[in-house]
Formats: sequence, structure tokens, C-alpha cells
Amino acid sequence: MRKIILSLFLCACVGMQAQTRYVGGDISMLPRFEQYSSGYKDVSGQKINDLISWCVTKCGWNTFRVRLFVNPKQKEPNYQTADYAVCQDLPYVTALGQRIKAAGAYFMLDFHYSDSWVDAGHIQAPQAWKGLSDQLMADSLSRYTHRVLQTLKDAGAEPDLVQVGNEIMYGLCGMQVHPYDKSGDNWEGYLGLLRAGCNAVREECPEAKIIIHTDRPSNTGYNSYYYNKLVNGNVDFDIIGLSYYPFWHGYLNSEQVADKQDKNNLVNALNNLRTLFPTKRVHIVECAYNYQYWPTQGVNYDTQDAWPCSVQGQYQFVRDLVDNLRELENVDGISYWYPEDAGNGDYVNWTTKEGLVEETWSNRGFWDENKSTSGHAINRTAAPSASKPASDVCAPYYMRKFYRDSEGIEAVSHQQSAVSRKVLRDGQLLIERNGETYTIHGVQIKN
Repeated sequence: MRKIILSLFLCACVGMQAQTRYVGGDISMLPRFEQYSSGYKDVSGQKINDLISWCVTKCGWNTFRVRLFVNPKQKEPNYQTADYAVCQDLPYVTALGQRIKAAGAYFMLDFHYSDSWVDAGHIQAPQAWKGLSDQLMADSLSRYTHRVLQTLKDAGAEPDLVQVGNEIMYGLCGMQVHPYDKSGDNWEGYLGLLRAGCNAVREECPEAKIIIHTDRPSNTGYNSYYYNKLVNGNVDFDIIGLSYYPFWHGYLNSEQVADKQDKNNLVNALNNLRTLFPTKRVHIVECAYNYQYWPTQGVNYDTQDAWPCSVQGQYQFVRDLVDNLRELENVDGISYWYPEDAGNGDYVNWTTKEGLVEETWSNRGFWDENKSTSGHAINRTAAPSASKPASDVCAPYYMRKFYRDSEGIEAVSHQQSAVSRKVLRDGQLLIERNGETYTIHGVQIKN
């Protein structure tokens, strides 16, 4: 009996190791801040020399997301345009992708397929593709995807995860759809775009995971309608990617909504996705919470009763998100939106606006937007100590617990080595990896 249980355990162990969990953030503005910033400081007040490497080695992040625009107006700083964050062209993304890969992390590429932001309210095509027929639009999208991925591969920056579109539940490249029956929707053309993009990724980067990203995470009806359309339309993808911002999308779990009229919550929706689409993994590819200045425009939920608009509230939001999602078998990834935000940038000529990284503060990053001579201080709830390690006072440090404590085995990057061995201790089989011991929950060795 002992041998049978041990054999079953080892099979289960192999399966757990094969399912990587991804933790990190969208760092698309980092090069701009590095160009004009005095830098970042860690939880102990020490200057961080390279934020990507620091996130990997100190916080345990293993994934970084970067957006890509076709022909952004902000290729170089142009201080007469309104949106300073639309600057990620192919050379910019290639250089940042190379840094991510060199740090031993996973690279998530976010195709916008536009010259500017794509989301639920913006589904425009890039200027060069406007006016094309559905078939020519799909052909253009396919050729562009091939070219981008080939360029990244040639530069040693092949992405490991690829988003075919950004928040595209309501359309892409001017082709409008809805997550419910609505006359006039161009589902045939829209699905043709997604098939063209996904097929190009499969051909150029066969090992990459393909993400379809939407922005109504707690609406189970919308998600069921939309992703069934894709599955029935033969769109070849691996991961359901969701944005989750509590002030727009609501609370996290059923306990938080127990006394509220609106019972929608993220955990319930994620469990529903597991039932409806058991072969699809789920990533939260965008999430964030304000640490100051509660947002005043477009707010659908006031979640300050769960998480105050403060550094403490931001930390508790991240902690609750990690603790809830790591219990869900179908959820493999958490990516924080714009963690590197450090205000306007630390060199600004306010007459010409030269050096201006952002015109307004988002108030959701992990660093204080007010500069000092030694850099931007990281948000922390207290000073770290022997009784309060960094993960207990600082959100980015806590995020590693999504994979480190969830199933007992640390999911290390595919470019990092790990030394593991099985240990039998007090009737329980454990794993020792890189000097740390992990419990495999729910498995006991009996005589």
C-alpha cells in the first residue's frame, strides 16, 4: 500500500511542477522613468540599481508584461501630444524584452493592434489599416504579427505569453461586437482577426501561451457569451486574460458582498469560468489599487470599506487578491498594472515639458510619486523587522506567495535552475528545493 500511494504522489507532483504560475507586472513605462527619474528605493531604503532584476531576485516575480502599438505618436518624446504613455513601438519593446529575458523572467507581449489605446471604449484600427475590407484587415494583422514576433526572436526576446489584443470584449480594429446579442455586430470579421493573430503566434512562437484579454471579470453572463463565441468560432487560445480593478469591477469574494445588493464578485466568476471552460487557464493580466486619492471618474464601486485608499489599503488588496486566487486551480497568473509609476518623472522642464513622463498621477503604483534626492520610496505599511519580513509590510514582496505557498512547490522561471529532492518526514513526503522545504498539501505517506 505504501508503494502505491508513493507512486500516485509522484505522478501528482510531476503534474504540479508542470503547471507554472506567473507573477509580475506591466512595466511598459519603465524605460521612460529610467530616462528621467532619480530611481527607486527598496523596503529598507536602499537604491535599486535595476528594477527588473530586483523584482526577480528580491520579490520573486517571474513575469513582465509590455504593451506594443503599431505606430505610436510618441516614438520619441513629443511634448505637444496629450498621452505620454503611448510610446511603445517595436524598437522600444524589443529592447525591454531583451532585458526581461536576460533577467531570467517570462516576457508577456500585449498587442494593441492600434496606434493608441485599445479597450472597451476604443476599438480603432491603426491608421495604416483603416478602410480595409475584413479579409485585408485580417491579412494585415497576420503579417504584422509575424513580423513583430520574427523581429523579437531574432533579437533574443521571444515572448513566452502573447496577448492577441488588449481588452477586446467589445471589438478590435474597428470591428464592433458585444458580449450579448446585438444587431449589427461583425462577429465574422472579428473572429477572423483573432484567428489570424492566434495562428501567426502559433507559427512563429509555438511554445508561447496565447491570451485573449477582456475587461468584465465579474460578469459571468458576459464572459460565458463572449468566450463561447470564440471557442465555437475556432479561435485557438490558451488563457482567458482578465482586468480586475475593484473600483470598476467590484469586490473579490462572496464574504465581501454578503450584505450588499450587488452579489457579483471575482472569485465566483473565476469558479464559473472553470466550470464553463475547463481546458482554459485564467490570468489576471491587469490589476491595481489606489494608495492615495480615490478615483472620482467612472467609479462603479466604492470598495474602501474593504480596502481603504491608503498604502495599508493597497497592501491589503494585494494580499487578499493573492490569498484568494492561489486557492483556485484554474488561475495561473497575476500581473499588476503599472507598478513602476513614479509620478511625472524627476526631470521636467515645465516650460517646454521636456522630461515629462506622465502629465497626471495614477496613484496606483508601488512607489511614492513624490521624489527625493535619493529616489522614490517604496510603499510600505511599516519598517521591516525580524518579526515583520518585507512580505508583511510591502505588496510587491508579498506577491510571490501566489506561487511559492500555493501548492508547496515554487514555480521557478524556465531559465532558472532548481535543485530538488524528496524528503520523508513524520509520515509526510516533502520537497526540498533550493534550500527551502515545501509541503505537498493533501498527500500523506502511510504504512
